[in-house]
Amino acid sequence: MDLPVNPPVAPMLAKAVAAVPPQPDGESVWLYEPKWDGFRVLVFRDGDEVEMVSRGGKDLARYFPEVVEAVRRELPDKVVLDGEIGVPRAFGDVHRLDWDALSQRIHPAKSRIDMLAEQTPAIVIGFDALALGPADLMSEPFEVRRAALVAAVGSNGTASSIRASRVTADTGVAQRWFSAFEGAGLDGIVAKDRAGVYVPGKREMLKVKHKRTADCVITGYRVHRSGTGVGSLLLGLYGDDGELRMVGGSSAFSDAKRVELQTLLEPMRPDADTPHPGELTRWRHAGSGEFFPVNQELVAEFAYDQMENGRFRHTVKFLRWRPDREPDSCRYDQLEVPLSYDLYAVLEDA
Repeated sequence: MDLPVNPPVAPMLAKAVAAVPPQPDGESVWLYEPKWDGFRVLVFRDGDEVEMVSRGGKDLARYFPEVVEAVRRELPDKVVLDGEIGVPRAFGDVHRLDWDALSQRIHPAKSRIDMLAEQTPAIVIGFDALALGPADLMSEPFEVRRAALVAAVGSNGTASSIRASRVTADTGVAQRWFSAFEGAGLDGIVAKDRAGVYVPGKREMLKVKHKRTADCVITGYRVHRSGTGVGSLLLGLYGDDGELRMVGGSSAFSDAKRVELQTLLEPMRPDADTPHPGELTRWRHAGSGEFFPVNQELVAEFAYDQMENGRFRHTVKFLRWRPDREPDSCRYDQLEVPLSYDLYAVLEDA
């Protein structure tokens, strides 16, 4: 692959804020766009060569062959885009992004991948361009990169599989989007400095979300007091020093879910009987009781209300698995500060 920007590239990230940031008096600094609820993806095309890489470095091309073909069909020969993969589904008379359908696309069997590519085809919603033709755009202002993005995908029409995200400089419009677009499968608003360059791996953008969530590593579990199934999941986050720290637990599962979790986690125990060395005393002191450690392979998203001394103050709620996230990407810097619309209507006038 011979592009002005070649993989691997760490995507630029966003830091949480409590509200949509206003424009400074008399200035237009921010460009606002919806925060899409899918898998982050960097798309690289050099002729017939296509690579699609997740935020954590996972190869997404093998799971979304229909998107690879759409990239070849709809994008210029040499281009690098940053965006989100989502699966649009009809719910009555409207469409929204379907997270469950999207997460099922990560599957080891090629036969199932091919079947789901037909049954639940995905789209890419682009929101940045890192390269177009011979030009490396990463050091260009965002408004220049945005123009390149629109040039790359703007002629594809409304039925295309590669789309450009909607954007506005009007704070009031962004605030209305924050409320109105939630039903389309979006989870907030992102604000970008229109003069800002693309900084890989840095939290240079701002985001405001509808709910406070964190992606955590599953580090172990406790057996339910009945003796059957998982009573609680034990969660970890990585600090700046690279150490994985326990941050709390998640419980209140149904009987069926407890058994399902135990079936999933039991084969992941490195030792069936021995607690993880060096962790048991601290966790018992925190009131968590005996637990079984598991290999640190799974990531899930949890809703929470407050953090205190580096831990969740209360028990958190399991929301969904995150097969697109790598465990070492679950860091403290993602944590939030306090705080029915058709999908295709959101994409209009991109």
